[in-house]
Amino acid sequence: MTAYFIRRLLLMIPTFLGITFVVFFTMRSAPGGPIEQARQAKMAQMQQQGGAGASAAAGQPAGEEALTPEEEARLMKAYGISDNILADYGRWIANVVRLDFGESNIYGIDVLKLIISKMPISIFFGLISMFVIYAVCIPLGLMKAIKHRGFFDNASSLLVYFGYAIPGYALGAILVVFVASNWQLLPLGGFVSENFASLSFGARVVDLIKHAILPMCCYLIGSFAFMTMLMKNQLMEQMSADYVRTALAKGVPYKRAIFKHALDNSLIPIATTFGNQISLLVGGSFLIESIFNIDGIGMLGFTSVLSKDYTVVMGVLAISATLQLLGNILSDVCVAAVDPRVKFG
Repeated sequence: MTAYFIRRLLLMIPTFLGITFVVFFTMRSAPGGPIEQARQAKMAQMQQQGGAGASAAAGQPAGEEALTPEEEARLMKAYGISDNILADYGRWIANVVRLDFGESNIYGIDVLKLIISKMPISIFFGLISMFVIYAVCIPLGLMKAIKHRGFFDNASSLLVYFGYAIPGYALGAILVVFVASNWQLLPLGGFVSENFASLSFGARVVDLIKHAILPMCCYLIGSFAFMTMLMKNQLMEQMSADYVRTALAKGVPYKRAIFKHALDNSLIPIATTFGNQISLLVGGSFLIESIFNIDGIGMLGFTSVLSKDYTVVMGVLAISATLQLLGNILSDVCVAAVDPRVKFG
């Protein structure tokens, strides 16, 4: 098994290179990069100053450079841009190995420090989401399987199917319009209130909870429904298996047959999803964070794409891709822990 995980770790390298190169090439090919932004800023500055070159800059045709060759060369060196994209990508990889993601051309600070500063918010929502999903969905799916087609199963299915039907970002828009805006029951958005620092400890906790309720509903609704139905369907499949029927025929009590035999095997597919939650734990959701104006990793990645902040986009991608790949390996570890029969060759 050790050899298997070593191979999986080694396979992360070409997978990571493939993911990052595709995005690196796409971002470099798209217009509106830092050099183009610097040109537009220079032209706007010249127009505002009303200098001798302002009218000429304003009348320049599209694509004519407003920067001097020296200024453009300095900017290209600062952002690691040249005519050879493979060489640029190689330098970026070499810097990433040293945990140097460069400097943001929008925020003007180190990308790694910027990402770390946004992580606590996304980790907060990610940890709570993961805890609630597994703590609630596994018992709920268990009860739905045991009471299949009963009143509890049918009633809870309304909530589950609602979760299947509506995306989290769509629910977020509905909650903002009705709960926060029209009814004014909860804040419209943000992670905390503006006067959070001046509040007492108890008031801070209440303020944080009020701001977290609506985003948490959006984070939970999709995964909640999926995990509940996955648990129910897997347990029902195991309950109808021959080994469970044989145990019942031999006089094993029904609860023991369910909780001792069927439940253990039902948790195997649940274990495979655990590692995939790691990327959500840090990455967040840019749509939900955008709707509720939460300044987390998701919002950072979204605004960076819109502003063509290459270094931040690639930094967020590198961390997210690494966590996703590690999460896949962690899922295998969870499966092996749940089912001792699993042997990875």
